[in-house]
Amino acid sequence: MSEEKKAPRKKLAAAADINQFMRDYYLELDAAAAAGSPKIAWCTSVGPAEILRAMGFLVYFPETHSAMLGATRMATDLIPEANAIGYSPDICSYLTADIGAFLRGVTPLQKAFGIQSIPRPDVLVYNTNQCRDVQDWFVWYGQKFNAPVLGVHTYRGVDEVTDRHIVSIAKQLEALIPPLEKIAGRRFEMEDLRRAVDLSRQCSELWKQILDTAAARPSPITFFDGTTLMGPAVVGRGTPKAVEVYRKLLAELEERIRRGEGALEEERYRIYWDGMPVWGRLSAHAQLFASLRANVLASTYCNSWIFSALDPNDPIPSMARAYTELFIVRSDEAKEDYIRRMLSFFQVDGIIYHDAKTCPNNSNCRYGMPQRLEKETGIPSLILNGDLNDLRLISDEQTKTNVEAFIEQLEERRR
Repeated sequence: MSEEKKAPRKKLAAAADINQFMRDYYLELDAAAAAGSPKIAWCTSVGPAEILRAMGFLVYFPETHSAMLGATRMATDLIPEANAIGYSPDICSYLTADIGAFLRGVTPLQKAFGIQSIPRPDVLVYNTNQCRDVQDWFVWYGQKFNAPVLGVHTYRGVDEVTDRHIVSIAKQLEALIPPLEKIAGRRFEMEDLRRAVDLSRQCSELWKQILDTAAARPSPITFFDGTTLMGPAVVGRGTPKAVEVYRKLLAELEERIRRGEGALEEERYRIYWDGMPVWGRLSAHAQLFASLRANVLASTYCNSWIFSALDPNDPIPSMARAYTELFIVRSDEAKEDYIRRMLSFFQVDGIIYHDAKTCPNNSNCRYGMPQRLEKETGIPSLILNGDLNDLRLISDEQTKTNVEAFIEQLEERRR
């Protein structure tokens, strides 16, 4: 294969708006933590944020902090701090990096926004629809801050989402309200929840439209763009600002499509990414694929914040459905059906599966799925071994060699 050449992604103007959105989000949390008002709730990234917003809490999502630790390449040095107090090197490196940062008293927020520490919680609310690790993570911080911890326990390996699932989760969501009323010092109002769910639904629909623009040829966006543009979908759902910033981004992408302008200078191959990103290698991986004229343009990961079931007319049951239809909690049969539809919709030439060492729940290549899907669809795949945050588990040379060989394989198929 020819020597790698520089092939930068084209910058999106709306990215500056999203960067400002994230800055404002963290600065608002920091100001509230200093003033003691409004009250702050920690929430897992696919937790019941709408209920918290409806009750006047500002909402902090520790997973975004951990992703920043990974993207700034701070995580690898901090993980041993958590290992030293009993957390295994084999568990979620989001958890171990974040706790390690707290133990050492450091945060990427300091360099990015001049913020010295993460915000102190008045309450922590988790949903185990991602994994059990979030429960342990929040309980640890609850003890450190002497703050109450509330949780929703979600089914796993779900094939078809049934009324039985929805009723069970809805009851758990409703059970959060009385203790949250005591902490918030105010009554829960259903109309406030309807407004929050409506805003979340608008944000979700816009985020889906943004990601779906990748179906165009050439695609106006890459997966690596998506990982840096997803902030409002994660931390801003339930707010009008997230809706506003995504309208601008969608308009820019649609204009790119009208002009026939792709995110890459040349898009010869279209790749689907399954699993977590390698946060500390986003730029390197984006450059590698772009140099090979390959656009990694869609993913299961970025689509995890599309909640089409949300309905402001039926807020709590629709939240229960949306957070139980989540890809990560589904059976392999449901996941494979979803990926098949994505491969067809995005006109994909190949699939990358990221086998993240410390994230088995987001690694879908350990039980024969790549082989089954390749047999059914004829679309070849490559498994990359790595991790979301722990760079000690990644070989850059092996990744480069394997990706180059995979693109050569795609080229041979075309010939």
